[in-house]
Amino acid sequence: MSPTSPTNPEVPEVSEVPEPDLTVDGTGLLCVTLLLRLRKQIDGAAPGTVVHVIATDPAAPLDLPAWCHMTGHHYLGPVPGAEQPVFALRLVADALSTRADAPWHPAAPPAV
Repeated sequence: MSPTSPTNPEVPEVSEVPEPDLTVDGTGLLCVTLLLRLRKQIDGAAPGTVVHVIATDPAAPLDLPAWCHMTGHHYLGPVPGAEQPVFALRLVADALSTRADAPWHPAAPPAV
């Protein structure tokens, strides 16, 4: 088990953030638009994929972990030494799907 941050046991130490398999550039985007882009770009990515999200919105350090908590993806924390704010997450197989037009809402169940 990797060491965790003393301030948040759910977030690994920043030195533990792995290299990305996929990078989502959300420079200049507000968080809802950022999450829409993130959702679209991770669609079809394999479980275990490490995603780095470039996010300049000041709300991103709160919104990205909250979105990961809601969907089930693992929030890995900020990426140290990046020129811009970058946050990492790891995709999981059984993540909750969200609506294509509203990333804060679960996807509608299939019609019966």
